[in-house]
Amino acid sequence: MDARATPRLTVWHDGGCPLCRREIAVMRRLDRAGAIDFIDVAAEDATCPIDRGDLLARFHARENGVLLSGAAAFAAMWRAIPLLRPLGLAARVPFVLAGLERLYLLFLRVRPGMQRLARKWERV
Repeated sequence: MDARATPRLTVWHDGGCPLCRREIAVMRRLDRAGAIDFIDVAAEDATCPIDRGDLLARFHARENGVLLSGAAAFAAMWRAIPLLRPLGLAARVPFVLAGLERLYLLFLRVRPGMQRLARKWERV
């Protein structure tokens, strides 16, 4: 079986969020090996391992059967992409991951405002 047929990582993202769409588009381009299965949680037919609202509220990924959220999920995605792998490996250091999680929590606070701006720019 081709290694590309079975992604090692599954990422759930909010396809209704303009910020998320842009970021996932970049990650898809960087994922040349097809190591990541990207699932748009906003799609009606999306398979969700947990509550859809929880998946939309925070970034989630499944790495080696373990469901991750927030900065840990981003780090797993980075590890699956050769160019970003060093960042993902650095996030395995507990204080690095804790710092990234703090930054992610700050981002979640400003995300609604950033989404409004991004939607405004999409219409222009």
